[in-house]
Amino acid sequence: MSETVSNEIIGTKNPTETVKPVTSKGSAPAFFSCWDMHSYYGESYIVQGVSFDIRQGEVLALLGRNGAGKTTTLRSIARMDSPSVSHGELWLDHKPLHNMSSHEASQSGVALVPEDRRIIAGLTVEENLVLAQIAPPIGWSIERIYEHFPRLAERRNQMGTTLSGGEQQMLAVARALARDIKLLLLDEPYEGLAPVIVHEIASIVDSIKKQGITTIIVEQNAVAALRLADRAIILDMGTIVFDGTAQEVMDNEELRHEYLAI
Repeated sequence: MSETVSNEIIGTKNPTETVKPVTSKGSAPAFFSCWDMHSYYGESYIVQGVSFDIRQGEVLALLGRNGAGKTTTLRSIARMDSPSVSHGELWLDHKPLHNMSSHEASQSGVALVPEDRRIIAGLTVEENLVLAQIAPPIGWSIERIYEHFPRLAERRNQMGTTLSGGEQQMLAVARALARDIKLLLLDEPYEGLAPVIVHEIASIVDSIKKQGITTIIVEQNAVAALRLADRAIILDMGTIVFDGTAQEVMDNEELRHEYLAI
């Protein structure tokens, strides 16, 4: 289930109109850095001072119960119109994202694969991929995509919205890779999929990891996400309560029970 405004209401503080930058007290930024980010839906205070770094090629599992602020964090990083980021800094490959629009962030290498996948109706699989490459920067070629996603190659002439749920998820990820991306944001990639398809999608994400693409994955199936991830961050009520290795979460039953209900 995706996080909505109704289940993410944390507080009622009025957001400011412009982003207030903060000054890092640490060393040079990592490949991706989020510094003291605060995000709102209207007056609802959702993400409350989140800060973390990611090294290049790392896969980070962003975990927490429903309403913890996970999807809001991803959407904030992708610079979507909603939520509103009122404070903080976002840096990718030493370039600031925090004052960019979503279009500018996309051109700078941020790719969000939302939970609803947003396959374009009326277009075939291949047309969805070609449309993603209508403007630079161009990523994987169509041929390379088909090598990594053979099922999409088989269905290249099929309307994208008529694919199965798992195939639509493959298309959504492939469409992101059709762009030249530096940071891949996956929001609930296993949502609503049968276990056998979850395994197939996990294999695809693992192959993306081997390509060295820096990735943040939000997933209610925490165990599946942790198996892929190098590191894990757990959110609770809009704040970070754990930042460490994925294995530490797998090994800490008390932590998983308290914040992940597993």
